[in-house]
Amino acid sequence: MEKIKVCIVEDNADLREIIQTIVNASENCECIGVMRNAKEAIELLPQLQPDIVMMDINLGRGENGIDCVKKLSPDMEGTSFMMCTVYDDEDSVFEALTAGATSYMLKRTPPAKMIESITELYNGGAPMSSTIARKVLQFFSTNPVNELNDLTKRQSIILSYLAKGLQYKEIGLHLDIGIETVRKHVHNIYDKLHVHSRVDAVNKYFGRNNQP
Repeated sequence: MEKIKVCIVEDNADLREIIQTIVNASENCECIGVMRNAKEAIELLPQLQPDIVMMDINLGRGENGIDCVKKLSPDMEGTSFMMCTVYDDEDSVFEALTAGATSYMLKRTPPAKMIESITELYNGGAPMSSTIARKVLQFFSTNPVNELNDLTKRQSIILSYLAKGLQYKEIGLHLDIGIETVRKHVHNIYDKLHVHSRVDAVNKYFGRNNQP
């Protein structure tokens, strides 16, 4: 089985080593690159094209991981960005998600849960630490929006296929696109619907279609 290719962007040397050890100790992941700052990330990540980038927010010297994600994500469609940080304030969370991150995990997350989250992200989910997910839910419970209207035509079609139970490979065959492109579309659908799983996305889909 091909391993999930992971890159780490972290300015703290001790934390870089710890996270790298956690990733390489897992059965299904491997670290293919570590970067110390924003400059290295912007220069090297497009060349490496990892499956997952674990990005710190405060990279020292005034550099910001959220800005890195904003610059990199448009040209790295096959890569998912996971914020891996100590910051749990709402501003950081929503700035990161708006910038293009599809996962937000706190550094205090246990190693096994971190690997589980990397795998979930790779498979199309949008994992978040429980405290972060709670903040997101609280925000949208008090700020209701009809997110389904924000989906593009292609995203709406893919969501309809998800609702029918089709797998990524089957959706790709129907639309004549690669599985990585399908995965990226699904990530964007999750972002727009503010959900973390296929089940939640499908529930929103049927909820809208059941409206009079």
